[in-house]
Amino acid sequence: MNAERGRGLRNAAILVGGLLIAWQALYWFAGDIAMRSPLATVQFAAKLVTTADFWTHLVASLEAFASALAIAILLGLALGFWLGFHRLSGDAIEPMLVAFYSIPKITLYPIVLLVFGLGMPAKIAFGAIHGIVPVALFTINAVRNVPAVLIKAGRVFDLTAVEMARLILFPAAVPEILTGVRVGFGLTLIGTLLGEMFAAQRGLGYMLMTAIGLHNVDIIMSVTLLIVAFAAVVSVALLALDHRLHRRF
Repeated sequence: MNAERGRGLRNAAILVGGLLIAWQALYWFAGDIAMRSPLATVQFAAKLVTTADFWTHLVASLEAFASALAIAILLGLALGFWLGFHRLSGDAIEPMLVAFYSIPKITLYPIVLLVFGLGMPAKIAFGAIHGIVPVALFTINAVRNVPAVLIKAGRVFDLTAVEMARLILFPAAVPEILTGVRVGFGLTLIGTLLGEMFAAQRGLGYMLMTAIGLHNVDIIMSVTLLIVAFAAVVSVALLALDHRLHRRF
C-alpha cells in the first residue's frame, strides 16, 4: 500500500511539474499580452483571495454549485434506480438520456433563461442538467450489475421498492454510483460557471466574463487557476475514495 501511494505521489508530482513547465514555456512564447507566468499568477491569486470582492463572488458560486450538485445527485440517483430496476422503462428511456447527454448544453441555455429567468435559479438549473445524466447512467449500470440473488432475496422478504433500493441496491451499487458522482461533479461545476458567465451579476463565472471584457489578464489567469485547483483537489479525493470502494467491494 505504501509503495502504491508513493507511486501515486510521484506520478502526481511529475504531472504537476510537467504542466508548470509547459505553462512557463507557453508564457515565454505568448508574452504578457496574452497570459502570465506561473509565479506571477500564484502571487496575484494570493492577493486576490484576500479581497472582499473575491469572497462575494466565491460564496455566490459555491451556493449555486452546491445546490446544482445536490439536485443532480438526487435526481440522477432516483432516475437511475428506477430505470435500472424497471428494465422495460430503462430500455425505452436510456437511449433518450444518452442522446440528451450528447447535446451541447449551451444550446439549451436560452430555454433555461426563459423558464427560470436571470439569477440564481438559472445558474442552478443549468449546472444541474449537466450532472443529472452521468449520475443516472452510471447508476443504471450499477443497479443492473447487482447480483440477481440479492434481488431475489429482497423479493422473498417482500421488500417495497424504497426498501429494495435502500437495503439492497444502493449498498451493492455504491462503488459505481460514486464514479457517476465524480463525473457529475466536474460537469455540474462547468455548467454552473457557464451559467454565471452568460446570465449573472455575481459569481466566479461572472468575474471571469467581466475580466475578459476588460482584458484583465491577471484576474483571468488567477481565477482560472483557483477554479482548476479546487476541481483538481476534489476530483483527486473522489478518485481515491472511488478506488478504495472498488477494492473493498
